[in-house]
Amino acid sequence: MGDALRILLRSIQLVSVQDVIDMGIMAYVIYRGMKLLKDTSAMRLAKGILIIFVTQIVAENLQLNTVSWILRQVFSFGALFLAIVFQPELRRMLEQLGKGQGQLRKFLTGTEVDIVAIDQCINQTVLACESMSWTRTGALMVFERQERISEIINTGTRIDAEPSAELIKNIFFHNSPLHDGALVVREGRLFSAGCVLPLSSNQTLSRELGTRHRAAVGMSEVSDAVLVVVSEETGAISVAIGGMLKRHLSPETLRKILVAELTPEEKTETPKKRKGFLLRKAQDNAERKGKSK
Repeated sequence: MGDALRILLRSIQLVSVQDVIDMGIMAYVIYRGMKLLKDTSAMRLAKGILIIFVTQIVAENLQLNTVSWILRQVFSFGALFLAIVFQPELRRMLEQLGKGQGQLRKFLTGTEVDIVAIDQCINQTVLACESMSWTRTGALMVFERQERISEIINTGTRIDAEPSAELIKNIFFHNSPLHDGALVVREGRLFSAGCVLPLSSNQTLSRELGTRHRAAVGMSEVSDAVLVVVSEETGAISVAIGGMLKRHLSPETLRKILVAELTPEEKTETPKKRKGFLLRKAQDNAERKGKSK
């Protein structure tokens, strides 16, 4: 026990300040890389690679020579394989680093999207959907969340504009060249219009649903995005999340869903508590009036 303690103390004494800084930088880079991949398709691929790696270790220990040899051949092309698999994430990271100090600070610190921009986008979206519902103007909007959908964005026309109800209504105006596709919203901005979405293959969907609704459900099945649909036939407002479609929503219900799904928990907790307090206060006032009568 004493020898082990002396060896440990000697090892600690050999660690220099440079070693501590080096390990700290590497640990932070790995942490930021994992956070960048979190809740994306690449994260699921990374888990798959980890499972293959563990399988290789088990195969070698159990002397499963054929399985072990095949897995070694797979990992022999590891660098090229990782570059191909994580190409979208690597490209996004390099783009952030190349856009200037603001994007570099965002990548290093993990700063979240501006809450004010998201609230403004939600307000303008609700106003536009309410107006398009009255005029029965068909619309399909995709609100990107953690999982990036760059492959969908690339099928449309880049806009990258501040959200406004007038602009949204103009995009989906019947004679507009972009009205048939989907409008993708990224980080509180109208990012790309006229985008093509995958259709759902769910056979249980109602036959009343048109292409917009099936595209909304299909996109929600393959990503964590929130999709808003305005029916051209009935003017009904719907929301698709996780393969589930909520139909015939009022503008106020649409606002509540978007706030709950698109804003961080820290943002939504305080209003909920305040709402509960105001509700209790209103109930107390009603009880006092009842007793006074």
